[in-house]
Amino acid sequence: MIDEQIETMFTELGATFVAPFGAFKARLARIRAFLFDWDGVFNAGLKTASRGSSFSEPDAMGTNLMRLGFWLNNGQQLPVVGIITGAQNPTALQLAQREHYQAVYMGVKYKPEALEHLCRQWGLKPEEVAYTFDDVNDLEMAARCGLRLLVRRTASPFMLKYALDKQLVDYHSAHRGGEGAVREICELIMACWGVFEDVAALRSAYDPAYQAYLSQRNQHSTGHFSWSAKGITSMQTD
Repeated sequence: MIDEQIETMFTELGATFVAPFGAFKARLARIRAFLFDWDGVFNAGLKTASRGSSFSEPDAMGTNLMRLGFWLNNGQQLPVVGIITGAQNPTALQLAQREHYQAVYMGVKYKPEALEHLCRQWGLKPEEVAYTFDDVNDLEMAARCGLRLLVRRTASPFMLKYALDKQLVDYHSAHRGGEGAVREICELIMACWGVFEDVAALRSAYDPAYQAYLSQRNQHSTGHFSWSAKGITSMQTD
């Protein structure tokens, strides 16, 4: 599919390419890691005293397919994938461990510290990290990342204006958190890589190539990290 068709498909959904599509693809070409905020991205951010926030399986599938697409495009190398959240979200850890994401950062009040830690741990530069986010507490981190993907929320017009004025957004999703925003972003990324049809064919047939990817993916354990005044610390136990 040519670039104009990809751009039109997503803009007709209601998305906005804040960066011109060609610039968006050029920035994506440098990306080796994908970080996702949790509340407001994988879900609508709703919570009660007894229940944490949730995720949807289509979004989880989207991250799996996107990793397969990266693996196909990069000599069977996997991207670094992680979740970063300012709260304690056990469901985020559950998803990350099930999907074998490399990292989960919890309780992070100043998110650039988690970005610095991630880059040290996995030998990355900030410009090699794509960040999917939704709110004010993400903006300082978005300023440091190489690709910034903002999840739509119509109730935050001034936050959106601020982020746009400060040039902290490359793509503004059509869908909201909990309504498929993560899946939308993952499919956009695969479309830009030109791999979606290959990914869909391999996964739907449970092809040996997909099984090889899955076996490699599942060898990764998930680093669980927490933030405090002392910085980022590992929560792993022996």
